[in-house]
Amino acid sequence: MTAMKDPEGRLAENILYFARALRAAGIPLGPGSVLDALAAVRAAGVGGKEDFYWTLHTVFVKRHEHSVLFDQAFKIFFRKRGYLERLIAMMSPEMTGAPAQSEQPQASQRVLDALFQGAEKVEREKQEIELDARFTVSDREVLEKKDFAQMSAAEIAQAKDAIKRMVLGFDHVRTRRLMPHPHGHRIDLRRTLRASMKAGGALIDLKYRGPKTKMPPVVALLDISGSMSQYTRLFLHFLHAVTDARKRVHTFLFGTRLTNVSRALREKDPDEALAACSASVLDWSGGTRIATSLAVFNKQWSRRVLTQGAVVLLFTDGLERDPDERLGFEIDRLHRSCRRLIWLNPLLRFSGFEAKARGIKVMLPHVDELRPIHNLDSMQRLCQALSAPGGRETDPKTWLSRVA
Repeated sequence: MTAMKDPEGRLAENILYFARALRAAGIPLGPGSVLDALAAVRAAGVGGKEDFYWTLHTVFVKRHEHSVLFDQAFKIFFRKRGYLERLIAMMSPEMTGAPAQSEQPQASQRVLDALFQGAEKVEREKQEIELDARFTVSDREVLEKKDFAQMSAAEIAQAKDAIKRMVLGFDHVRTRRLMPHPHGHRIDLRRTLRASMKAGGALIDLKYRGPKTKMPPVVALLDISGSMSQYTRLFLHFLHAVTDARKRVHTFLFGTRLTNVSRALREKDPDEALAACSASVLDWSGGTRIATSLAVFNKQWSRRVLTQGAVVLLFTDGLERDPDERLGFEIDRLHRSCRRLIWLNPLLRFSGFEAKARGIKVMLPHVDELRPIHNLDSMQRLCQALSAPGGRETDPKTWLSRVA
């Protein structure tokens, strides 16, 4: 009796922890699903790892896109050779042999993080360590001020979670269309007559129409050259969070050429989105040809995406590999085509930054705002500034006056 009780308890405990990991990875599971899984394992009388896999798959996976996450999590969670087979054998003596262990594909980072977080949570519950909450605020402030290039792997993971929670708001653009408005400036004759007929024509309650507003499109141009390699992935996480919350977001990556990755960033899973971006871009961490990339964008994409008061976010340090005489013309054309051009430069993290590079000098007169973008605090201030029509972080002309 004791021999049967111990393995069954172990298997139930592992199913519980496995369900927690799946929930952390993004599969919605509740306590009822765990109870259903335990009942299904007992009722099915599974005799091997493959039967056990499909029994849990039937209970836990309700949508097609969750099947990949389940498969990766199962192979990581139960990857110890023979451990699961021994547990099943002790519960069900009918098992004749263990299936051959297949080669494990590379799992997504989200699944790995979810499993490790679950293991750390279990370890904390066992040790019952009391944490001093007085240091949590200070640690958060240190993380917000720390440069992305100086973060460890654990701090980068925390920064990614913080980026997901950022709210990006934009000032609404007034359009030519009209919509029902309680304090509008124009009488809506059709709605007025319709309302008066409901009252038999005895009363005429005037209805008004006012200007319709909508959020402008966002166009991001991200430099992926070697000098920006320490910031590129976190900037892509930021743009993925923006793309997930807004529909009219267009993202372009440029180094020595321009690549449109807007469709890749629409993937719900951030790891899959970044993997799709990596597969479609051939010039990662290479040189920088800002003038050539802007020329391609202005010629092929500006009329498609720079409409209805678009806001352009230009992520680059401005260090052009081959100084091009066209840079001034192309950046001026981009500036005239959009409502607001914001240059986000990680070099502004240095207090002694001066606009000495030729490319920076050429670009500065043609941007509306110049902002640093090197840590979580600067990202948060960018989100706050985009919700207001004005509010420059730094006037670009001040940098030109320093080196004049």
